[in-house]
Amino acid sequence: MDLTILIPLAVFVSVTAVVILVRERLSNGERRIDQRFDELQNPDGSPSDGIRGISRVSSAISTLVEKASPQLAKPLTPSNAHEVTQLRQRLSYAGLRSDLAPSVFLSAKVACLALGFFLGGGTLIFTGDHSPQAIARLVLFAGGGLLLPDLVLRFLTKRRHEQLFFGLPDAIDLMVVCIEAGLGLDQAMRKVSEEMRKTYPVVAYEFELSTMHQQMGMNRIQVFRDLGQRNGEDDLRSLAAVMIHASRFGTGIGLALRNHGDAMRIRRRQMAEERASKSAVKLIFPLVLFIFPAIFVVLIGPAAINIVRFLMPVMNGG
Repeated sequence: MDLTILIPLAVFVSVTAVVILVRERLSNGERRIDQRFDELQNPDGSPSDGIRGISRVSSAISTLVEKASPQLAKPLTPSNAHEVTQLRQRLSYAGLRSDLAPSVFLSAKVACLALGFFLGGGTLIFTGDHSPQAIARLVLFAGGGLLLPDLVLRFLTKRRHEQLFFGLPDAIDLMVVCIEAGLGLDQAMRKVSEEMRKTYPVVAYEFELSTMHQQMGMNRIQVFRDLGQRNGEDDLRSLAAVMIHASRFGTGIGLALRNHGDAMRIRRRQMAEERASKSAVKLIFPLVLFIFPAIFVVLIGPAAINIVRFLMPVMNGG
């Protein structure tokens, strides 16, 4: 088989494997409704043949990606520990915290770069087409493929920060209720993670992870500090600072959390008011481009038709 066919085929297979792996990691298992349907179809608890086949295929693809990603990620692997730490921090902000996340991310960048190279006409370069249009198209597609994983990572980070931002006030209110009912801070965080698992799963996961770290014997202040640092969200970092201050100096954690929750709700209301005030300015462009022309056609159209029908013949005749 020709090399120009083999290389795009290999790139396509690797990109497909990476996309399937990332989607599997982001899905966090089946939804509860799918699990319930499966329980109703299989009362004995044994998985169906289709689910077993899908799990075997996904495990085989995961094994393939685990073996291939370190080799593909070698050209873009950071050269020092500081860059590795920054890469892991960026992936942690998006919720990708496994040991293979950096290598999979870098291998995805290499695969997307190769795919963009061939989609941009990289094979034509070898045949002798060195026109400026072909080179510009090649650079555009290759650069877009290289930046595509970064854009996806930025989108995932933004979506995760929004979920944390909108879920934290409710989580704080629930923590205040639990603490005022007599629970400790650890038990309150565990209760919040159990109750908010369906409404705000990101907040529940972070609280559950912090509770697990405390059960493993980590220092409470270090656990709260890690909670604020591993997400990169300002409100969660300020919440961690409040809990660290209350744990270190022995102040009332319930009152501190209540004040912090009220401040977060005020900030959310101010942001909503700010967006509402900006909407009038943003509406100018669709009004000018789409609505005003239609209004002008309706208002001026009949007068223009009458001018063309009656006034123009008179002027030409005169």
